[in-house]
Amino acid sequence: MTRMFSAAMFFLFLPLLLMGQPKKESKPVAGDKPALVVGIVVDQMRWDFLYRYSQRYSQGGFKRLMGEGFSCEQTYIPYTPTVTAAGHACVYTGSVPGVHGVVGNNWYDVNNKRVVYCSEDTLVRALGTRHDTNGLMSPKNMSTTSICDELRLASNFRSKVVGVCIKDRGAIFPAGHSANAAFWFDGSSGKWISSSHYMEALPDWLVAYNDSDPVTRFLKNNWNTIYAKETYTQSTSDEKIYEAKFKGLVSSSLPYRLDTLGKKGNGIIASTPYGNTMTAEVARLAIENYKLGMGQETDFLALSFSSPDYAGHQFGPNSIELEDTYLRLDLEIEGFLKYLDEKIGKGRYTVFLTADHGVAHVPVFLKEQKIPAGAWNSTRTIVDINDQIREKFGLEDVILSEQNYQLYLDYALMAKSGIDQTEVTAFILDELHKVEGIQQAFELKNLASQTLPASVRRSFENGYHPQRSGHIQIIMEAGWIDGWLTGTTHGSWYNYDSHLPMLWYGWGIKHGRSHQKHSMTDIAPTVAALLSIQVPSGSIGEVMEEVLK
Repeated sequence: MTRMFSAAMFFLFLPLLLMGQPKKESKPVAGDKPALVVGIVVDQMRWDFLYRYSQRYSQGGFKRLMGEGFSCEQTYIPYTPTVTAAGHACVYTGSVPGVHGVVGNNWYDVNNKRVVYCSEDTLVRALGTRHDTNGLMSPKNMSTTSICDELRLASNFRSKVVGVCIKDRGAIFPAGHSANAAFWFDGSSGKWISSSHYMEALPDWLVAYNDSDPVTRFLKNNWNTIYAKETYTQSTSDEKIYEAKFKGLVSSSLPYRLDTLGKKGNGIIASTPYGNTMTAEVARLAIENYKLGMGQETDFLALSFSSPDYAGHQFGPNSIELEDTYLRLDLEIEGFLKYLDEKIGKGRYTVFLTADHGVAHVPVFLKEQKIPAGAWNSTRTIVDINDQIREKFGLEDVILSEQNYQLYLDYALMAKSGIDQTEVTAFILDELHKVEGIQQAFELKNLASQTLPASVRRSFENGYHPQRSGHIQIIMEAGWIDGWLTGTTHGSWYNYDSHLPMLWYGWGIKHGRSHQKHSMTDIAPTVAALLSIQVPSGSIGEVMEEVLK
């Protein structure tokens, strides 16, 4: 009886005894997988930027990734349009817009007669901002999993995933549907925000970071070149009529007095190198507070640097501003790798670095060099053709919208009016072919019959989504953009928009270089092979075996 009483008392007090024991630290991740994977996407980074500014790159940034890791020199985007949302989705899903559904940063909803933003979601709540339109975001419009989703599934959701980017679409699509968090920057308020898709409220550490007013802290430094401006020999002279000015400033020449901008600086900081620094700070805080790379499972940080894209659009790829942005980004990457060495441990993490798209030169700059180029005003063309359709067929606004070099037509209006849509479409195509800079225009349903090189036709096939793409595809001449006389853009299949860097470094990665042609879609399946997990649901890429040990 006494023994039975003693046993009963032992089991009764066992939980209290265990509570009094010191907690054991989590075991480090096993040696057969990395503790942390860091995916870095540099927005608007052409492949040649790895070499264009390399003489002044540090030994610890891009050169470290290339010198100690593996560089895939011939990596291309396999679809059009080559834009941010589609690029980030492609890298992390291993798929193309025709499958994952992210056909652009925007597309047109013909049924509801409105433009759709890629990551909009009115069913979530904005966290950290009163500007709801900037916070009502989620990955719901991406119909496949990302590699981060597959990592979560493979670990029964013990692996932690966080996305960080100034742009919402650069944080959301990589992190995927099941991520622990995705954070992006609200240029209206100058704060980092999220949505209720991920959490009920912003974490305290991010609230504290926002309250510290990082924008003001950075802008007090103003923006001058880190070296003497006259030594920026990879760029044209600083003051050019085709470089756009910051709002509130009268010149497009460095140095810029950013400390005088006040609240305008909230949006402008993204176009300066400080946007990259701020992003890296938030990424470090995310590693610290989510304890990424410090548990038993592999974790994932999806990190994207957006400032090169903002600066590139505004000043162009031959500007001193962009050269300085990349020299500073190189130092930012050097510092981040050193941080990972100390926090996670050298050899215990894996990094890949790529871009979401490239960029065209500013057309006026190319013309200065006697290279064919120009800017097409799509708005003016649509107005002109719609006016002609009204006069010829008596129909109002048959062309509903232009998105991603595609025209959306109101077929329902033509059917209701009894007008032959074939005749109207043929008229539109004839008028488009009269416009300077337009090389070809055709109905996407007739893509298979177009006289195009096979690889070019495939890029349009891969970018086509029946429910979201337009009806007429426009192909510009090389060097031509849909834009204005200042700044530049991207979106075409041409090599300046589609040839990207792809660097691998760290755990499980060989040292070397390859000139074998690869697709952007190959990144996700290669990460899957590295981690021994399933490839994303819509992946069409291939494992790059030469990269892996």
